[in-house]
Amino acid sequence: MKAVIQRVEHASVEILNRERRSIGKGMLVLLGVGRQDGPEDINWLARKTASLRLFEDAEGRVNLTNVDADVLVVSQFTLLASTRKGSRPSFDPAAPPEMAASLYESFIEKLSELLGQPIVTGDFGAKMRVSLVNDGPFTLILDSKLRE
Repeated sequence: MKAVIQRVEHASVEILNRERRSIGKGMLVLLGVGRQDGPEDINWLARKTASLRLFEDAEGRVNLTNVDADVLVVSQFTLLASTRKGSRPSFDPAAPPEMAASLYESFIEKLSELLGQPIVTGDFGAKMRVSLVNDGPFTLILDSKLRE
């Protein structure tokens, strides 16, 4: 399971050119689910995401966890792309849609439980447009297999 986490001033997702869901200050999580992912990946990644110190304290040091921060999670299977051969990315490492949807939903439930707040989401598998203002810029990449 891979996640790109961005600290944002605000972010939104437009779904199928109609519905728009948005957050204020907080974090945008782009989540990719792989074929080899399971419950242990969900637990590790949700705990790591919930405990990250992404926000500045009164002295301007990045010392605070998600205090009063909104969270938007959007599925992004392209994070699992392999570019080893040729010019066209291979998406074989990504989990099949049925498996990925279940793990995506489980990640959202676990993260919501750990943070004690609802999570704003995109719609799994839908055509979406994501907009954001990255605060910093501040972007992290987490991989549940590498655990770095």
